[in-house]
Amino acid sequence: MTLTDLDYEKLRDGFEGTLIVPGDAAYDDARTIFNAMIDRRPGVIAQCESARDVARAVIFGRERGLEIAVRGGGHGVAGKALTDGGIVIDLRRMNTVAVDPDARTATVGGGATMSHLDRATEPHGLATTGGRVSTTGVAGLTLGGGNGWLDRRFGLACDNLLSVELVTADGRTVRASEAENQELFWALHGGGGNFGVATSFTFRLYPLPSVTAGLLLWPSDAGPELVRAYRDFMESAPDEVCGALVFITGPPEDFVPPHLVGKRVAAVLIVYTGGEAEARHAVRPLLELGHEGGFMAEMPYAELQCMLDDPPGHRNYWSATYLDSLPDEAVDVHCAQAANMIVPSPSQHALAPQGGAVARGRADYPISWRQSPWYVLTFGMWEDPADDERGKRWAGDARGALRPWASDAIYLNFIGDEGQDRVVAGFGPENYKRLAAAKAEFDPDNLFHLNHNIKPA
Repeated sequence: MTLTDLDYEKLRDGFEGTLIVPGDAAYDDARTIFNAMIDRRPGVIAQCESARDVARAVIFGRERGLEIAVRGGGHGVAGKALTDGGIVIDLRRMNTVAVDPDARTATVGGGATMSHLDRATEPHGLATTGGRVSTTGVAGLTLGGGNGWLDRRFGLACDNLLSVELVTADGRTVRASEAENQELFWALHGGGGNFGVATSFTFRLYPLPSVTAGLLLWPSDAGPELVRAYRDFMESAPDEVCGALVFITGPPEDFVPPHLVGKRVAAVLIVYTGGEAEARHAVRPLLELGHEGGFMAEMPYAELQCMLDDPPGHRNYWSATYLDSLPDEAVDVHCAQAANMIVPSPSQHALAPQGGAVARGRADYPISWRQSPWYVLTFGMWEDPADDERGKRWAGDARGALRPWASDAIYLNFIGDEGQDRVVAGFGPENYKRLAAAKAEFDPDNLFHLNHNIKPA
């Protein structure tokens, strides 16, 4: 429907935040997301200050038959945080973090990024599993399960979730925890934004005064031998060793030799949840592989997160696959796909280990990928629209090439719209049925459908 000035005025009455509509000076900036491929024009953007604002926006959209998109603090790469003609419930102003250092908990607003959370916990020497960059949104990460650099040590983000407050499709604010709305709480451990607008999260924190980070660089043609050595090392590595092996473009940094700058390189990223001396001892086999550039240093976890931030304004297409095994043949196929990555660009072709606390977490959560030992991420990022098809094809081909060793499991936070079968696989068929029943209770009309959607039972 077409919104009128009277509609806008009715929503503005008592709304604590800011409403932005087409024609406003702030409109184009407010509708811009991380992925430059996405260009949608909402009828109204409701920048909320409180759960009360969120409830008003939900009711307004529902009563007028508007499509509702929910925007958290992060990337929104798949474009589901925007809608053409509908209402965007924008939570980015709701980004406060309250830390209780004695209880080792943090309560986080629904629009916060990992930077907000990490910077708030850092002065207390505390942390919890977040994403892999500071610009990741806490809400989207957690509701999808939430893996990150600390997950082998502390489990997934959702494993450390103590409670959630959210606004449901009928405008109610409810709380979910192990003691309240237990089935909803279960569903929020991987079920995404299907059940309402999450306005607040409370997390368990862990002592973590610092981490040791290392980035070791080789020419890309060393990839097959390097991946095999990394695979063999990580199969018996302690939980304190996290990280990934990534094909990237060599950045123009002091620690990168001139002959690797602007070239495709193979990089081992080491994240160790402890001091540098311990880290160097634990990862000695990796340090003895003859890297040609890189660094290793102890630092606050929040600094590590900021070091790896993805640049905004690029065109993006991401995909992923989870592996049941990683034999030598799969290693060769994986490395061959890296040769098709757009270079120079911020694109990444990553191989990451699981295990540790991820594998030991609760098996009944709707997370089909927890037990997979490895996963491959293809983060396609480029600037020229002429590269759109090439970038998408590379991500799809990289996933398809590994199919002989892949499971059906998929972490839905890593992908865009790859079909309903992939959505079901992300949760597991039996979990999907249980999630559909929870969806029918809290959102029977599928008001919140701009997500990896679960159909109400």
